[in-house]
Amino acid sequence: MSDLVPADTTEDVRTRGAGVSRQVAVLPVGSFEQHGAYLPLATDTLVACAVAREIAGAYPVHLLPPVTISCSHEHAAWPGTVSISSVTLHAVVRDIAASLRRSGVDALVVVNGHGGNYVLGNVVQESSARGERMALFPAAEDWEAARERAGVVTSLLTDMHAGEIETSILLHAHPEMLRPGYETSDFVADDRRHLLTLGMSGYTDSGVIGRPSLGSAEKGKELLASLADSFGAYFSMLTSEA
Repeated sequence: MSDLVPADTTEDVRTRGAGVSRQVAVLPVGSFEQHGAYLPLATDTLVACAVAREIAGAYPVHLLPPVTISCSHEHAAWPGTVSISSVTLHAVVRDIAASLRRSGVDALVVVNGHGGNYVLGNVVQESSARGERMALFPAAEDWEAARERAGVVTSLLTDMHAGEIETSILLHAHPEMLRPGYETSDFVADDRRHLLTLGMSGYTDSGVIGRPSLGSAEKGKELLASLADSFGAYFSMLTSEA
């Protein structure tokens, strides 16, 4: 369970906070949605937690448990998918940030594992405009750097859902969660201009858009290592005195 729920005690948090000029919390935000027949509904949450754990292993941050249900409305055609509204997700993240500030943690990084959580960008923009310290991670540039370092063949456009990146991270971090079938489930739909109107079912029958057959545990390991390196710039920005 420590893969998803941090094992810290309150004294652990106190000790870590005493050693830094400004405390930074890391909040994984995933989803609970279909990922084809071979990846679990919790894939995005597992990915966000894997990224957050890698960060916590490299930087003195306060690791939070994940938000496991978010905005997955585009996957509503598949059984098992559960969503909350963007208004609710906005309020949850804002409330968590406010609670952290009351306890002395005044910077929050939201580690997003689901591309459909568009509202998280608004949360960060609005918080920053109020003078609060918040960031959204990873950016597209961070994923691109990780893709290149790991030797991921599929572009970020093509690797949209349950593809090479997600399969690789789970093969590394949670191989026990994969079921057979990713080796033969490649499907490409690069032109998705009507996705918000039609949902995923307008572009794929299987729920997959990407090339999971190219996934590997080694790529997953390198993806996470690269993202941890990229996080350094975020940590420096949020802990600076400026």
